[in-house]
Amino acid sequence: MFDKVAISVKAGDGGNGAVSFRREKFVPYGGPDGGNGGSGGNVVIRADGSVDNLFKYRRKRVFKAVNGRNGAGRKKHGRNGENLVLMVPPGTVVKYVSESEETVIDLVNAGDEVIAAHGGKGGWGNIHYATSTNQAPYIAQKGEAGEENTVSLEMRLIADVGIIGYPNVGKSTLLSSASAAKPKIADYPFTTVEPVLGIVEVGYDRFTMAEVPGLVEGAHLGKGLGHTFLQHILRTKILVHLISGTSESPVDDLIHVNQELALYDPMLEKKVQIVALNKIDLPGVQDRLSLVKQEFKEAGIKAHFISAATGEGVPDLMAETLKTLKQVAAKEHDREITKKVFRPGPRDTGITVEKKGDMYIIHASELERIIVGAGASEDELRWQIRNQLTRRGVGKILEKAGAKPGSKVRCGELEWEW
Repeated sequence: MFDKVAISVKAGDGGNGAVSFRREKFVPYGGPDGGNGGSGGNVVIRADGSVDNLFKYRRKRVFKAVNGRNGAGRKKHGRNGENLVLMVPPGTVVKYVSESEETVIDLVNAGDEVIAAHGGKGGWGNIHYATSTNQAPYIAQKGEAGEENTVSLEMRLIADVGIIGYPNVGKSTLLSSASAAKPKIADYPFTTVEPVLGIVEVGYDRFTMAEVPGLVEGAHLGKGLGHTFLQHILRTKILVHLISGTSESPVDDLIHVNQELALYDPMLEKKVQIVALNKIDLPGVQDRLSLVKQEFKEAGIKAHFISAATGEGVPDLMAETLKTLKQVAAKEHDREITKKVFRPGPRDTGITVEKKGDMYIIHASELERIIVGAGASEDELRWQIRNQLTRRGVGKILEKAGAKPGSKVRCGELEWEW
C-alpha cells in the first residue's frame, strides 16, 4: 500500500497592477485607469470518498496552481488564478515537512480540506495611488509571490476496531472468521503487509474491523513493519489484542506489545483493549490452558480464549467487542473533540530599515513590490515613491536609522537618493 508521500506545492503568483491612463478624444485630462492584478490560485488538499490511496502522487511530486493575470487599462482587473485541488482519501493527515513535522490538519471525513499553499495577492493598479495631490501616478504594484511548501501526506486507516499482536498470532484468520474479508493467510511472519478491512455483523449491528501488519520488538523505531503497523491503529476506537496460545509467556507478549504502543504514541496505550488468546484448538495449547488462564487471572487481566481457525469463542469475542465499542463511542460523543488545525499567523506588515555600507535598505512587503511605468520624469517618480513612503511613516524610520538628505535608499528593485 502506498500510504505516505511528500510532495511540493506552489500556489499561483498574483498578477501585476497596470500603469495606464485614459486616452479618449475630447478628454484632455484623462485620469489613471490601471486595473489590479488577479490573485494567484491556492493549492487545496481535500478528502474525497472516491479516492482510496495515494498512488497518484508516487511519480508526480510537484504541483502548481495557476497564476493571476495582470491588470490592464480601462480599469480592467486581471482574472484570478484557479485553485488547484488535490484529492486524497478520507483519513489522510497533512503535515508540513520540517524538523518538528507539525500536523496541519487531520482530514478525517470526505469534504474536509486545507489550503496547503496560499496564492499571492494581485498588485494594485495606478488608480489606487491617485490622490488629490498626486492625480497622475506612474506607479503600480507587482503581484505577490504565491506560497511554496513541501507537505507530507500520510494515509491512516479508518476502522472501529483494530486487531493487534505479534506476527503469526492469527490476526488474518480471526478477521476471516469474524467477517467476509479474505486476507492472505500463511505460516510465515509478515503475511500481512498492508491493512485489511472487514465488516463484522453481530445481530442487527455491524462494525468495521481492521487487521494491520504485525510488529516486532523495536517497532516504534521502524523495525519490521513497525511504522506501517502503528500509524494505522491511531484512529481505531478500540483494540483486540490477539496473543498466540503457543507463546512461552502470553502475559509477557501482552506487556511487550503494549510497551511498543506507548513508545510510538502514548495515546495508543490508553486505547481500550480486549485481550484474546488464540489457537486453543491445538493439543499443546490445550495441555497448558489451565496454567495460562491462571497466569492471566493472577495478572488481573480479563481474557477471551478462542480458536480463530475453528470459530470457537469468536462469536462471544465479537459480541464483547461490539458492547465495548458502543460504550467507548458514547463517551467520545459526550466529549468535545477538536481538530488540530494549522493557523498561519498574520503576514508581516512591519517596516524596517537596514544599513549596508552607505545604502539604506527598506524592508516593507507592500512597498517592495512597487513598479514604475513609462512616461514620467525621474524627479516625478522620485516624488511619487517618496510620497508613498512618507504616508506609511518610512521617513521617520529612515531618520532614526541615520539617513540624511542625499543618502542612498533602496526598496525592492527601486533605488534613489533620499
